[in-house]
Amino acid sequence: METKTLTQKQEKKETTMRISGAEAVIHCLLAEGVDLVYGYPGGAIMPIYDELYKFQDKLHHVLTRHEQGATHAAQGYARVSGKVGVAMATSGPGATNLVTGIADAQIDSTPMVCITGQVASHLLGSDAFQETDIVGISTPVTKWNHQITSASEIPEVMAKAFYIARSGRPGPVLIDITKNAQFEEFDFSYEKCTGIRSYNSKPEIEKSKVEQAADLINKAKKPFIVWGQGIILGQAEEELKQLIEKAGIPAASTLLGLSALDSDHEFNTGMVGMHGNYGPNVLTNECDVLIALGMRFDDRVTGDLSTYAKQAKVVHFEIDPAEIDKNVKTEVAILGNVKESLQRVLPLIDNNKHEAWHGEFKKRYAIEFDEVIKNDLHPEKEGLTMGEVIDQINKASEHKAVIVTDVGQHQMIACRYAKFNKTKSNITSGGLGTMGFALPAAIGAKMGDPEREVVAVIGDGGYQMTIQELGTIFQTGAAVKIVVLNNDFLGMVRQWQQLFFDRRYASTELVNPDFVKIAEGYHIKAKRVSKREDLQGAVQEMMASEEAYFLEVKVEKEDNVFPMIPTGSSVSDVRLS
Repeated sequence: METKTLTQKQEKKETTMRISGAEAVIHCLLAEGVDLVYGYPGGAIMPIYDELYKFQDKLHHVLTRHEQGATHAAQGYARVSGKVGVAMATSGPGATNLVTGIADAQIDSTPMVCITGQVASHLLGSDAFQETDIVGISTPVTKWNHQITSASEIPEVMAKAFYIARSGRPGPVLIDITKNAQFEEFDFSYEKCTGIRSYNSKPEIEKSKVEQAADLINKAKKPFIVWGQGIILGQAEEELKQLIEKAGIPAASTLLGLSALDSDHEFNTGMVGMHGNYGPNVLTNECDVLIALGMRFDDRVTGDLSTYAKQAKVVHFEIDPAEIDKNVKTEVAILGNVKESLQRVLPLIDNNKHEAWHGEFKKRYAIEFDEVIKNDLHPEKEGLTMGEVIDQINKASEHKAVIVTDVGQHQMIACRYAKFNKTKSNITSGGLGTMGFALPAAIGAKMGDPEREVVAVIGDGGYQMTIQELGTIFQTGAAVKIVVLNNDFLGMVRQWQQLFFDRRYASTELVNPDFVKIAEGYHIKAKRVSKREDLQGAVQEMMASEEAYFLEVKVEKEDNVFPMIPTGSSVSDVRLS
């Protein structure tokens, strides 16, 4: 026993090296497999950037034009690659500029580690230049955060950060490092974190719950599946498909769950939610068993909770105990990794077809097609619609592109009509609804999977919130395809003003610049179209480009997105016009 202990000490001594805290941060990142970091330098994080310069052959840094852009790029990278995204910034305003992206990552369960510099320890609390309590500020919107004041803390804290960010229900972690801790030298060694005593990242699956769930599903006459992003995060796409096909159950996706199942799968009924498809929304209130897979019953999905699926027995597959019975009361809750949970329930599921029940969804789709879809994709009006632009992107990309959307009307139209045949293809800001998300997130998505085409679909309002990231595209050469659907309005707000505020368009009409000239100023190929006969050729030209490309499409100024469930209404109260 003594010999083994001595050997362990010798091995640790051999892997120990005396380095600065700043260099230790770089070694920690490399040990965690990080090869790409987004960020913006400044005084309090300069020692880390100095070390980063020395390791640039191993760790690539992307200089964004704003710290918010760094977080959204890290999000896009994480969502497409499945890895932890990393963003860095200095203290004060650098750190506070990260907060929107961190909050977005928290509510959308995106694994991300943010590293901020901080003033020296002896200055903490003195209102020093660019001192801000970023740990206090970010506590409500991080999965975990920590301030390091001594270099010796760095290895253990960094290891915990990556473990917490990627395990269980993923999320963002922030590590704040004082400047003196970056300069201090210590004996560095690194050991990856594999568990934390007070943190149960993967609940044990209860056999009895699995059996109860299978029994309910087998006895159901009108079962309905709603899946969320948990399927993608848990890598359970194949298990989802097997359950749907074996049990013959119609299924629909949340906004963030899109692309986990092929859009054209015969049992895929579309999307639930405020602007989701007619059938899956109204039939939620007619199913007898509602099977929720890796989704959290967000208010945009449920509408009025007092009327949501009250007739149904709810089976909830979920990894986060906090989500169980939070919004919707469950009959059976299966806590655990959704892939493993489905693998256990599948052998207990009977083969079934539910043909008459599927027929109800087909009837509702026919109504929606006649009332909404036909007018969006094949309009008789003179002006271009957002839907026909998405349709042309589908055709030109053969359903293989990663579609990154911002927030607003264009987002809902894109998520309604984009076709996907590969998972991790729909990247959008869901829970926080962050305008400005798409452009930097598309940069990260392209770097997360360089072989795939990445198309950013953005409204003219959100585009101008992070338009400076065109500079990042120019400097890095990221071959992102940018489509701005320009209606000269903050379209979604305008739609609500039209429908619920007697057309009082308060501060929603935009006077826009020449977007084409701005793109060309960044040496990005650019084109504008406003006529239907020019659209197909322009989209094909964009998709054929091997470099970044900007396409502005002038669309109908006052088009609305339907179907629509007004806020606070039941999912049965869907407006088709």
